[in-house]
Amino acid sequence: MRDARGMAPHPPLEIPGNLRARLEVARLDLLALFRALDRVLLSPDEIPQRLLRQLFELDADLAEALWALDQVEGTLDRRAMLRHTLTVLDQLASLSDRFRKQLPARAHPTLELLEASIRPALSPKEAYSMVPGRDPESV
Repeated sequence: MRDARGMAPHPPLEIPGNLRARLEVARLDLLALFRALDRVLLSPDEIPQRLLRQLFELDADLAEALWALDQVEGTLDRRAMLRHTLTVLDQLASLSDRFRKQLPARAHPTLELLEASIRPALSPKEAYSMVPGRDPESV
């Protein structure tokens, strides 16, 4: 094993300037999907529950990343957070597509219309729902 003193230190971590905006957009897009899904007349058996749970988990990861961006530098492993967050953002589109494709075909037009009407009506503050210290419901 090499002595850590002989290793070059990590350069300072650059958080992409657009990361917060990407996280906010992703959370609002998911919120629109969840609200639209709630209004489509589907039975639980018609909704791919495993994929829905995975979408909820990704949403929680996005909320956690928004929280982490507000933390004082040095309190978290920002490299691990950034690596995980970028992975989540990369997975989100394909998981959302798979989820939609597994819904009954009759639900697709209604879901699309509902999402298209819900998404623009969402406040940017709603991206911080359930984010400790930033949740619009508790602030």
